[in-house]
Amino acid sequence: MHLHPKRLTVPILFAVAIAAGLAGCDRQNAQAAQASSVAAPATKAATQAAIAQRNAQAAAARIDAKPVALSAAAELGKKMFYDPTLSASGRMACMTCHDPAHAFAPGNDLVAQIGGPRMNLQGARAVPSLTYHEVTPAFFIGPDANDPSDDEGKIELTEQAQRQAVADSGRKVASQAKSTADAGQRVSEVVPQGGMDWDGRAKVISDQAAGPLFDPKEMANTSPQLLLEKLKKAPYAKDMQALFGPAVFSSANLALGEAYFALAQYQKEERAFHPYDSKYDYYLAGRVTLSDAEMRGKKLFDDAKKGNCASCHIDKPSADGHAPMFTDFQFEALGAPRNMKLKQNADAHFYDEGICGPMRKDMAKSTQYCGLFKTPSLRNVATRHVFFHNGTFTSLADVVRFYVERETHPENWYPRDAHGKVVKYDDLPAAHRANIDIVDAPFDRKAGETPALTSAEIDDIVAFMKTLTDGYRPADAKVAAGTPQ
Repeated sequence: MHLHPKRLTVPILFAVAIAAGLAGCDRQNAQAAQASSVAAPATKAATQAAIAQRNAQAAAARIDAKPVALSAAAELGKKMFYDPTLSASGRMACMTCHDPAHAFAPGNDLVAQIGGPRMNLQGARAVPSLTYHEVTPAFFIGPDANDPSDDEGKIELTEQAQRQAVADSGRKVASQAKSTADAGQRVSEVVPQGGMDWDGRAKVISDQAAGPLFDPKEMANTSPQLLLEKLKKAPYAKDMQALFGPAVFSSANLALGEAYFALAQYQKEERAFHPYDSKYDYYLAGRVTLSDAEMRGKKLFDDAKKGNCASCHIDKPSADGHAPMFTDFQFEALGAPRNMKLKQNADAHFYDEGICGPMRKDMAKSTQYCGLFKTPSLRNVATRHVFFHNGTFTSLADVVRFYVERETHPENWYPRDAHGKVVKYDDLPAAHRANIDIVDAPFDRKAGETPALTSAEIDDIVAFMKTLTDGYRPADAKVAAGTPQ
């Protein structure tokens, strides 16, 4: 077979043209890819700069916000908050344990506060601060929406998550690693979140006051009717009627419901409960720089392989610019050592197991949550005198040291049995010790290994946490150079 030269001319020229065109496309694609690779970091940097500027402006706005007059309901709640006549002893008010001079927490070093009808009974737990609860979500058990890939550290407590909430998942949530699980796995996990108190038994802030008002070791009212009679005699009784109507005292349920609402409004509206004026807030606003030790501490706080504190105590503003709350509102089983200064612990068979009781009753059968307590905000943590739900530590440095040595050197923190064996997690019954988190750093190390933090690094983390104390006032008004990282 012979190929005619003229017949080949057009196909050859056409092929050459196509090849030339493809080469041109390749060059254009390569140039576009190169331009894109250059533009991507620039775009990301510009976005990050814009976010940082927005966060700084939001932090400055919170610091500079003018006081706002309280509503009538909040003013009423304030009167109740300071009223000792609402207790059985006539000597205990809300502020007795939640002292405004100490970040609305106790100003003493008692492991639990003293109350009861004669003010001689020790409470069951260390009293938490009432600050920074204004955005605490209602208690629910649902998907872990704290996505570790979210650069803004936002906690998305969505309606979808609440619709999917279940009362009992059958999972051991404490052993799920926050820092290593991928996003696909995390969506299917369900975890307890939100609520008030160490065990979340008060679903929302307006439910919280009922606990201490009727706790026999605290304000010790014995019945709603008895408390109603006290409200009727209170100097603000007419205020209640003016605000809620003349029939407000017609039933205990009605009167107490309105009283709880007023107390909640006071905590939500009164800026002293959430001033957002710590040194860290000034740092976020770009008005001060952190010291070298504080900055080292922040980096260790954030480092997933070192302190890993930020996995639960989120220190970045949310995606919508809200201040960091230094909590993910979730619950953890951390294995704090048993505190024998709590009188209830003299009973060797007594265990405070957080979510599954004994103070909380509705989840007693959810044994996968036994030993889990709510992660508190670290704002104002340096002002506290005792730490953990049982007040077992009196030093912030010891808390951090316990975290990093709990698995590597448990003998430093737990007692030994009659055979000389260290009894780890001794404040939980043996059957529920498997709920303790041993997956997330710094709990992921083995006995005898080097702790995740040195003593000097622990000191740096403590220095950073001290920047979270409210009431900071800069020595000068000079705006710091640079942008918070």
